[in-house]
Amino acid sequence: MPEGDTVWRAARLLDRALAGQRLTASDFRVPGLATHDFTGALVRGTVSRGKHLLTRIDAQAPWTLHTHLKMEGAWQAYTHGQRWRRPVHTARVVLTTPQRVAVGFSLGIVELLRREDEHLAVGHLGPDLLGSDWDEEEALRRLTEDPQRPLVHALLDQTRLAGIGNMYAAELCFTSGVRPTTPIGQVGDLPRLVRRARLMLSHNKQRAEQSTTGDLRRGRRTWVYRQPECLRCGTAVLVEQSGPEGRERATYWCPSCQPG
Repeated sequence: MPEGDTVWRAARLLDRALAGQRLTASDFRVPGLATHDFTGALVRGTVSRGKHLLTRIDAQAPWTLHTHLKMEGAWQAYTHGQRWRRPVHTARVVLTTPQRVAVGFSLGIVELLRREDEHLAVGHLGPDLLGSDWDEEEALRRLTEDPQRPLVHALLDQTRLAGIGNMYAAELCFTSGVRPTTPIGQVGDLPRLVRRARLMLSHNKQRAEQSTTGDLRRGRRTWVYRQPECLRCGTAVLVEQSGPEGRERATYWCPSCQPG
């Protein structure tokens, strides 16, 4: 699933392609929205909230297009006549301006909300690690509400803090020297871990190739995530499935560097 920095970049891409432009066509290829036509509507802009995207469009009333990339989704922008880089049949939303065409492929969520109802889509989220309204104290309060909860589960819970996915959760556990299943109440210096999370996402938000090691070379961008061996000590990385039934996720960790 895309991390918060990936979604942040998607919002910037949509902003560059659409903000301040009037749509010459709109095409919603999802059940229930196919009859909506925003031709002539003004796109105010797009913001990210954790892993959610909110594209604000002024038609006869203020609307918000709420999209979520889920596992395989992506937004891409093209010039007119440019060949799409993904299969046409996977397009879920096509927004056209005089200069650009923005296409949302394989989107996990596509819905239209009245502007005043945006909270219905994102009001449940915790503080956004890349948000202008970031609140470290509130994030720590939410994370520690259940001291017995495994650290990795708390980090992945978007209602605690928003923006962390599998990769950052594994890497944050590693850089803190903590086994992912350690109860969060037993994690020392949790504020430092949260600050590191924000720093990691901030450093990566401007580039397509994410790195938690500071090394952008292939195979050296993460310490343990999807690594056969720990990049620091060479110990075989362990992979465990954890999480609620039906929503299990792979967790990567080094038994030597993360003893507790």
